[in-house]
Amino acid sequence: MSQYQLFATTPKAMEGILAAEIEALGGQQVQQKMAGVAFQGDLAMAYKACLWSRTANRILLLLGSFEVKSQQDLYDGVKRINWFEHMKPDDSLAVSFSSKNNPAINNTHFGALKVKDAIVDQMRAKFEKRPNIDTERPSIRVNVYLHNETAQLSLDLSGESLHKRGYRDVSIAAPIKENLAAAILLRAGWPKIAAAGGSLLDPMCGSGTMLLEGAMIAADYAPGLLRGYYGFLGWKKHDAELWQSLLDDANQRRDAGLNKMPVIVGFDQDRRTVATALQHVENAGLQGKIHIEKRDIDDASAAESWPKGLIACNPPYGERLGEEAETAELYRRFGEVLKSRFGGWQAAMIISNPELGFRLGLRSQKPITLFNGALECKLLRFNIEEKSFFEPKAKSQQERIEQIGRRTEREQPDNQAEMFGNRLRKNLKKLAKWAKQNQIHCYRLYDADLPEYAVAVDVYQGEQTWVNVQEYESPKTIDPAKANQRLAGAMVEIPKVLGIPKQQVFLKIRRKQKNTDQYEKQGDSGRFHVVEEGGCKFWVNFEDYLDTGLFLDHRPIRMLIQQQAKGKRFLNLFAYTGSASVHAALGGAVSSVTVDMSNTYLDWAKRNFDLNGIRGDHKLLRANCLTWLAEQAAAKPAAQFDLIFLDPPTFSNSKKMDDAFDVQNDHVPLLKNTAALLAPGGALYFSTNFRRFKMDTAALADLHIEDISASTIPEDFARDQKIHYCWRISR
Repeated sequence: MSQYQLFATTPKAMEGILAAEIEALGGQQVQQKMAGVAFQGDLAMAYKACLWSRTANRILLLLGSFEVKSQQDLYDGVKRINWFEHMKPDDSLAVSFSSKNNPAINNTHFGALKVKDAIVDQMRAKFEKRPNIDTERPSIRVNVYLHNETAQLSLDLSGESLHKRGYRDVSIAAPIKENLAAAILLRAGWPKIAAAGGSLLDPMCGSGTMLLEGAMIAADYAPGLLRGYYGFLGWKKHDAELWQSLLDDANQRRDAGLNKMPVIVGFDQDRRTVATALQHVENAGLQGKIHIEKRDIDDASAAESWPKGLIACNPPYGERLGEEAETAELYRRFGEVLKSRFGGWQAAMIISNPELGFRLGLRSQKPITLFNGALECKLLRFNIEEKSFFEPKAKSQQERIEQIGRRTEREQPDNQAEMFGNRLRKNLKKLAKWAKQNQIHCYRLYDADLPEYAVAVDVYQGEQTWVNVQEYESPKTIDPAKANQRLAGAMVEIPKVLGIPKQQVFLKIRRKQKNTDQYEKQGDSGRFHVVEEGGCKFWVNFEDYLDTGLFLDHRPIRMLIQQQAKGKRFLNLFAYTGSASVHAALGGAVSSVTVDMSNTYLDWAKRNFDLNGIRGDHKLLRANCLTWLAEQAAAKPAAQFDLIFLDPPTFSNSKKMDDAFDVQNDHVPLLKNTAALLAPGGALYFSTNFRRFKMDTAALADLHIEDISASTIPEDFARDQKIHYCWRISR
């Protein structure tokens, strides 16, 4: 049987697990590569990789590689393959194309068309008939990866991602992918635990993915058995007899494995989620093998008859601001449950914020990096035994705020707080004069000037003066009690220096976030106040949200928009409370479109419009900006705007979005789609707060990009030149 050069793709950081799998299946010359594993094997090996790999996304069969310096090189290289060996003229075809660092072809759609044309032209020249295009379930799927000047041309034997096992048919919030769940269990040693008769428990099981993957591992149940479609089934070289023999063997192994299943149990607090998980169990044919019930984490416990084993789960990450206190409390409670009821068990869980792991009060083994989509996570593994227990020092946001509040009420600040007060007075003397001269009513007074007092102090002036205080998360080297004492001192000094009642000073605790969905609610006071900026009025709120509704560091870019808006058509994307749109409208924009996904913040923007008497062709649009942009860019003709402001989040995995958004990974298509809406001579202002952001200028070579960051950092933010980056982009 012929030997093939094969490549298995996998999510980032899972290459090692996949390599071990491929070797166990019989792959030869196995080599870990970026995002996958290269190996050799015959057709049976290729089929087994599709059928049995628990961590792969796709299995690619390499047809050839060639140099690409031009569009013609790509066409010729694909056409050199004898496609008659792989498909019939009346078959269907799909092409997946990706390109990196190749200046000749950097548009994936164009590259896919070139590949398709080469295949179709070859078939049509011989048979006077061309294959159809079917992007869903084609006879063959061709994959081309163009890196620098080398193209790798492959057949996708999997057809669609192998993480799609076939048992999940109901979508719930934030599901974990099947191959990630399998990787967690493999890394946690579940195969060995299961072989020894140990139990598997997921106390926050969601739709049951961890349980189902655990059951399939324990039962020697091939993860691909439920799939009715593979990319090789329509391939001309497909060996149906060989494939059937592998299926028959897998079925026999599954049937034998199901007769010796360990205890597998899941709990979840949501009745509908439990129903979803039970449906997935039925879809997998595992009724009676997995027990799932509605039970809160506080009530999680093991029956005496269950052998000690592994607790594995994908708990909430607390990525959305406003959920952090609730999530931290959940982890604390979970840690107490583990320590009090599961002594002698092992545990494994994936989290995105390592700080949350400390809330458990359990010392873990060395964390393992894994990725849940684009989100970098850590797999924590624990032996639940007394020597691993400790008392968590950290507390939730709300607890800390309440603690600081009590300290402030007692007015027992750190006796060094006078140093902070003196710096505040010095800053006020300088900035108050600057603000008055420039008619600025809201500004940053203090930004962690002194390392001991890591807070930001923002002054808002309206019918009275309010102060919004944000405490930055203290380094681990700082004693929490000392940090609390210093913050209490700062909270006493601020109203004294500014001469305002302490009730007009508001405290927020800001922690490092990988999801910038900063608009989640923190409270329900409903108290809003009016402030002014550049002749525009805005509603702000100091109690209910982490941010107030007005990002002060963007003041210069808003003023620039106001100055340039006269007679222009303005577009505001990821608009938040619409402040840039207000500036544009009052600056004389003839029309504007303000796009955001949140009804709450569009309502807030509407209130800002009404406050400023804005009427006419100024629209507020609720939409996923990414989807809306793609649709508008593809429209014929595309919508046209003379002035665009684009300020996306750093990262978002909002429930309202189909996929997670990462500004570093996704900015190229985002900017291309946005620039497609620019009218001739128009300007796009793109800003991001991601401090490690790097603009991919090579991929955006068709745009004129000017870095104007320095000119958009206001004087009150001069200490932090990385508060944001900003570019002026034109076509």
